[in-house]
Amino acid sequence: MVVREPQNLIGQSPAFTAVLEQVSQLAPLSKPILIVGERGTGKELIAERLHFLSKRWENPFLKLNCAALTESLLETELFGHEAGAFTGAAKRRKGRFELADNGSLFLDELANTSLGIQEKILRVVEYGEFERVGSSTTISTDVRLIGATNMDLPAQVKAGKFRADLLDRLAFDVITLPPLRVRIEDIQLLAEHFATKMASELEREYFAGFAKSARAALMQYAWPGNVRELKNVVERAVYRNDDVEAEITQIDFDPFESPWRPLGEPVEPSVENPAVATTILPPEAFNLKDHIQQTEIDLIEAALKQNKYKQKQTAEYLGMTYHQLRGYLRKYDISDKDD
Repeated sequence: MVVREPQNLIGQSPAFTAVLEQVSQLAPLSKPILIVGERGTGKELIAERLHFLSKRWENPFLKLNCAALTESLLETELFGHEAGAFTGAAKRRKGRFELADNGSLFLDELANTSLGIQEKILRVVEYGEFERVGSSTTISTDVRLIGATNMDLPAQVKAGKFRADLLDRLAFDVITLPPLRVRIEDIQLLAEHFATKMASELEREYFAGFAKSARAALMQYAWPGNVRELKNVVERAVYRNDDVEAEITQIDFDPFESPWRPLGEPVEPSVENPAVATTILPPEAFNLKDHIQQTEIDLIEAALKQNKYKQKQTAEYLGMTYHQLRGYLRKYDISDKDD
């Protein structure tokens, strides 16, 4: 049997090393574990580490994203089905719980499962038993369940969206992953790692490194997408850097950013979409005319910088003619060069 080694987990920050220590303590146990963290923080990598440091490491490590399937498909993926159990079920199929016997099963986005599926998962965790869809024969399995979510499960329990008894069984211990924004010491370390790997993938002899301005940009960014976003940003910067002997100076955080980007209708803030920004007023009374003038200056200066101080390109980006932009530059005495 071929055993796949886990991917490297890179970091030296106290928050990250504390997680690795917790994983090392939990790995030898066969208890179910819950991993909680924002998107892109490496929940799957932590699950792999739990498995490969355990006594089950030579046995299967299977994984499934619960949010990617409908309830009926998820049920058959987890528990399998008998031939003829439903239309299209031509032959018997084993589910993940059966295939992962004596190994580990990683269920990502566990909070997205229905209460009915949760009840069946609870029975497997509690008794190690289940039935395939379309069968009444009980099957026994020995699986270590590792669940993951980016949601607040206790709050989901209070809202009636997650079973309290399943949470009790899963939460023997909870590994909460720190977001990248609090792992300041790890940002440059990870960036160098991803950049070197990308340079090798591009068959370049070496990676020349990041310029001081690029390193500062990486350190100051908030990283809402965490390590996954950092990997994308760094790899994009490496492949876009045509001069392989020169340090990287340009970091583009948003690949959609373009003067020709098609803009959709503005999205109103709502409970379902809380990330949409709302208008924030200054804390004290202000002069509206002066405020609008300063806003125009700030926007024009930012647009010039983004478009590398090319006036025609900046004018198009701002939806005005070249002469209109020149008029604003004179009106507000804005420099059209990078100081």
